[in-house]
Amino acid sequence: MFQRDIRHTIASIFSMNSCRATLLALICLASPLSSVAAEPGTNPATTEQTWRPNLKLKTMGGVQFWSDVHFFHGWHVQQHSSTGHCRLLDPEDVRHAWGTREECFAALEMIKNKQEILPKPGRTAILVHGIVRSARSMNAIRKRLEADGFRVIGFNYASTRIDISSAADYLHQVIESLDGVKEINFVVHSMGGLVVRSYLSKHRDKRINRLVMLGVPNLGAKLAKDLKHNWLYKTVWGPAGQQLAKDPDGFIAGLPTPDFEFAVIAGSRGTLDGYNPLLPGDDDGTVAVENTRLPGATDFITVHRLHSFLMYDPEVIDYTLRFLKEGRLRAEGERHPIPQKQAAADAAKSS
Repeated sequence: MFQRDIRHTIASIFSMNSCRATLLALICLASPLSSVAAEPGTNPATTEQTWRPNLKLKTMGGVQFWSDVHFFHGWHVQQHSSTGHCRLLDPEDVRHAWGTREECFAALEMIKNKQEILPKPGRTAILVHGIVRSARSMNAIRKRLEADGFRVIGFNYASTRIDISSAADYLHQVIESLDGVKEINFVVHSMGGLVVRSYLSKHRDKRINRLVMLGVPNLGAKLAKDLKHNWLYKTVWGPAGQQLAKDPDGFIAGLPTPDFEFAVIAGSRGTLDGYNPLLPGDDDGTVAVENTRLPGATDFITVHRLHSFLMYDPEVIDYTLRFLKEGRLRAEGERHPIPQKQAAADAAKSS
């Protein structure tokens, strides 16, 4: 009886209808070939194969494990933070190809030729999210900027899997891929501002125009310093989380100040003690206001919003759009720049 049951089970497996068997085979073929981590700009080891079966699967767009390396009209090539293999996603985040970087670029070229897509010139805004977030967290800003005629790029990077310098390298690759773009602006939230400053420590593109920072810990984050050695914090926030710590000799202290116009928008409670009793002075619940104040800023303003909701706030979006277009946050009145000496005194006070 037992042997007969085994034979029956085996026969059942091999008698699956061809559709299910084909689907199973394609899923297996679509899995990554390599588990070896790769640096930005490198490819995993591959064979001579030049074509790979692909299921057009809807993806999450790259949450935490993927970083963008190339953009074209909403299409983007991403690289996995662990395996190093790449994939090509359309504007709806559906996967159209995967494999090496060259294979994904070749697939994109075929699509560009088939659909006769040409480079799109004009003002461009690159949105850079913070740690443990994705480009989708900047969608409210994206919609307003697009409605005002900006070409918007939501830059995704594996914020909890790579360090800030590596994220900056990926950003550089995306910027290099922007053919036909004459003006580049940045809107950044939280750690995204440090990614841009790290990029500026290695590269300078003459097309860069303005930058708006939302809740960026420009002088370091005290909470990150306090939690730096906590095992849960290290596990969840990864190598970049270690670099966020407020430290006069740390990573952030060595980052440059942008040499073009930039504005700082900080969340606050508008009180002396802020939302978080663990932070000195006013704060947005995560970052102390004084630690957002980067010396040399063209304009500065505080809004009564928590850190994680700055990029959704209509008032913040109004300020952002006005600064990108006019170089000022407020509709009326003078700018409120951050002088070098004042910022240095504020930083010492909030240590």
